[in-house]
Amino acid sequence: MFKKRQIPHTYVIVFFFVVLSAVLTWVMPGGEYIEVQKEVNGQVQKTMEFVPTESVPQTWEVFAAMFKGFERQAGIIVFILMIGGAFWIMNDSKSIDVGIYSFLRMTQKLERNRFMRRIGVDNIIIVMIMIMFSVFGAVFGMSEETIAFIIIVVPMAITMGYDSIVGVSMCFVAAGLGFAGAILNPFTIGIAQGLAEIPLFSGIEYRMFAWLIINIIGIAFVLRYANRIKKDPTRSIMYEDDKQWRDRTDEGEVDKLQYRTHTAAWVTYGFLSAVMLVAAFLFPESTLNVGNSSSVVPAIPVITGLFILSSPFLLRKSAHFFVLNLLVFTIIYLIVGVMGYEWYIMEIATLFFAMGIFSGTAMNRSANEITNLFLAGTKDIMSAALIVGLAGGIIVVLEDGKIVDSILHGLAQSMNEMGRVGSVGVMYAIQNIINIVIPSGSAKAALTMPIMAPFSDLIGISRQATVVAFQFGDGFTNMITPTSGVLIGVLGVAKIPYDKWVRWVWPLIAILIVVGFLLLIPTVTMDLNGF
Repeated sequence: MFKKRQIPHTYVIVFFFVVLSAVLTWVMPGGEYIEVQKEVNGQVQKTMEFVPTESVPQTWEVFAAMFKGFERQAGIIVFILMIGGAFWIMNDSKSIDVGIYSFLRMTQKLERNRFMRRIGVDNIIIVMIMIMFSVFGAVFGMSEETIAFIIIVVPMAITMGYDSIVGVSMCFVAAGLGFAGAILNPFTIGIAQGLAEIPLFSGIEYRMFAWLIINIIGIAFVLRYANRIKKDPTRSIMYEDDKQWRDRTDEGEVDKLQYRTHTAAWVTYGFLSAVMLVAAFLFPESTLNVGNSSSVVPAIPVITGLFILSSPFLLRKSAHFFVLNLLVFTIIYLIVGVMGYEWYIMEIATLFFAMGIFSGTAMNRSANEITNLFLAGTKDIMSAALIVGLAGGIIVVLEDGKIVDSILHGLAQSMNEMGRVGSVGVMYAIQNIINIVIPSGSAKAALTMPIMAPFSDLIGISRQATVVAFQFGDGFTNMITPTSGVLIGVLGVAKIPYDKWVRWVWPLIAILIVVGFLLLIPTVTMDLNGF
């Protein structure tokens, strides 16, 4: 009798990529791109020039990769731990469960409408949530922030009768679709167009069309899968793994809850109101940036007023609903902070950390109880933090081996003597391959655009088409590459093994990559605005 083959653990798969990267440092020549200045028509221009160097074969460094990966990905790792601890405190109150069941009961009433019943209320909910996150990804590059929403959306998807994959798709995949569409994303399009020396956010009309096509395909793929799981949940590859989520979202426990408001909740409300009033006084106006445009609005005073007015009504009902209100306003502050004050993972983690503490105080938990809950949350999510550190080691090994730039240079040489469609296709393929090695859009733009943009002039391709090739190549593979700290973090929080995620997502990625190439063809064959 043969033993049933076991699927490798996620840690084993990622460590395999670390070892593979080390092997490549032994067989590939080293090299690096350096910035040089050249005089062209009396003007000094900066360009990137490839210089061969000795490679640095990696041996024992594969065992140090996790340590160095932790150093490299420290921000995301701490972000995951703080988010996990904060939400564990909130989850202890069962407030999220209360909110989910209240929302679903409200949507069930819509089923009485024949038109709504025909479309499917659940389908409408999935589409609306995915469009919202896609817009966030397209406008301000939402990526790491999706980790915080996994703990909310996955339980909601489970409660609706779906699985954790549908929950991850509703926020992470949706944000990834928007990130690939990148209508006004300053971290990818903004940097790439600046380095390509073309007007900032030009060609937006075609990118909006591309964003629409990408989202129609992505959302349709998710809806098709979701409907299949709704009919028979056991068909999900995550059915057994999701038992821990189903155990956490028991409607019977919600019905048994005692709805009351402790004095501590009113004290929390008063303290937060005072803090927000001070903030409103210090920041009476905020400049919110959307792409290349901005508007000055009294965001903080408006948010403060809404919080002060809405909270008493919810406190009279139950402290659970006040905690939900804290969550809603935390998300609102996140959006304002990202768009108006350039917040990143440190500020966002701090915001959610504060939310967790005040959620605990509102539910009359002692300082020791809140501390123990936070530690329990970090313990529960520790595996996600560890895998992010290990995945970061892949990049460390490639960079320390001095072969990252060699890989880029070798791929760039493959574009010689091709037609315009062939050349832009090769550019696109190169960006996809590089994205597996360098998942950071900003870093990849800084590395590839100074090389690709001048090369596009030589072969008769517009620099805008080169930017679009970068945009698509940067977006799709983010949802599958094991070097992406965000993907590994999302899967860790959702408790989805990497191998099962790949089994589900690879057909979508394959479809999107083909569609991306088809969308590139008009950029070199048609007269488009901005190209």
